[in-house]
Amino acid sequence: MIAQVRGRLLRKEPQEAVVDVAGVGYRVAIPLSTFYRIGEPGDEVTLLTHTHVREDTLALFGFLTAVEQALFERLIAVSGVGPRLAVSILSGIEAPDLVAALKSSDVVRLTRIPGVGKKTAERLVLELKDKMQGLSPLEEPTRGEAAPSSKDDLVSALVHLGYSRPEADRGVQRALKDGGEGRFEDLLRRTLRILSGR
Repeated sequence: MIAQVRGRLLRKEPQEAVVDVAGVGYRVAIPLSTFYRIGEPGDEVTLLTHTHVREDTLALFGFLTAVEQALFERLIAVSGVGPRLAVSILSGIEAPDLVAALKSSDVVRLTRIPGVGKKTAERLVLELKDKMQGLSPLEEPTRGEAAPSSKDDLVSALVHLGYSRPEADRGVQRALKDGGEGRFEDLLRRTLRILSGR
């Protein structure tokens, strides 16, 4: 099992990164939180990984923090939650907010995440509410400054995460109005909080 990859970041997209490790490019599925903290192509990166093996697939899922990795592994242990949905959940809500929502049985908050319906949210709360101990709700520091990004980039990232284009447009407009310009990461985080009702 591959537990970690360290190498040069070749490219990144909102839910995927390719890391060159000694000449081999590893494609790693990542949550949005890792995407906006991972750095830029050419940077050295280290990702904690979960190796997912099925009869026809060997897939890597990567995380910058141990908390996100632990949450991912708890999520995929829930019946009906596969690794792709787990990455979408971690992309649609910050790790501390997810821990808080599960601890407080906040089904409404969970159903605001794209791809999570009421039954899935209820199942997540039922199976994970008591398994959140040991997961620190503290934010880990973000990496380096990024160049300011356009509204179109923000909307595109949100659509990629499963939000409808009109919903993404409204959220981005509100985030820009409320907080003005800023780093892509900060604007994206602010928009996600607006869309999830926090």
